[in-house]
Amino acid sequence: MSVTEQPRGPGIGGWLADKLFRNYIWRSIFRSGYPNTPRNQMLVVATNVFLHLHPTRIHKTHVRITHTYCLGGLTFFFFLSLTVTGVMLMFYYVPSPGQAYTDLQALETNIRFGMLMRNLHRWMAHGMVISVFLHMMRVFYTGAYKPPREFNWVVGVILLTLTLALSFTGYLLPWDQLAIWAVTVGMNMAGTAPILGEDTRLILLGGLEVGDAALIRFYTLHVIGLPLIAAIFMAVHFWRIRRDGGLARPL
Repeated sequence: MSVTEQPRGPGIGGWLADKLFRNYIWRSIFRSGYPNTPRNQMLVVATNVFLHLHPTRIHKTHVRITHTYCLGGLTFFFFLSLTVTGVMLMFYYVPSPGQAYTDLQALETNIRFGMLMRNLHRWMAHGMVISVFLHMMRVFYTGAYKPPREFNWVVGVILLTLTLALSFTGYLLPWDQLAIWAVTVGMNMAGTAPILGEDTRLILLGGLEVGDAALIRFYTLHVIGLPLIAAIFMAVHFWRIRRDGGLARPL
């Protein structure tokens, strides 16, 4: 190569190939194009891995905060937050009668942000119970449980029961006097139920009184059994909302 000769660039062919390649990558990620038309706006929702669970169109009343007060969404947010904080607490808690109480004391005094995590878990549990109750009140007083949504109302009642069961099973885990005697009273009340009351009490306690077996059974139900069942029913609940035509709206 002479000193006066300059290296040539890729030329028009290379530039065009580079542009086509970048366009190919862009279209492989965003297949519907910029959402500047009603069709593209619907495609953005329908083809997105996170948004496809939502309807492509909703009624104008559904965007008003006073329509639902977002009580169902708040309940789901509390459930997700309780899952996160609960997993964090599991790193510092052993469900043993000789260690459970001391673990919680150490969590509040020796672990950085330990008291914050425990208080968040406790107050969000209260918030979830309140939001579920208010959500069902809103559904009842607005008539959103009527056909064709009566099956989803039954699913909601089951979710309310699971929420109360989650709160009750978690009440024993601090393993202090308040927790032990509160669960003792609750189990004695459950034992008075007809037919299956006494059997249910024995299964949950693993004996005649609150002891080692009761703690490990309540812990297993609280961190594995009940959250898994609740997650399944939540998925059914959300799916039925879509199947039943979306949120109920005024006549």
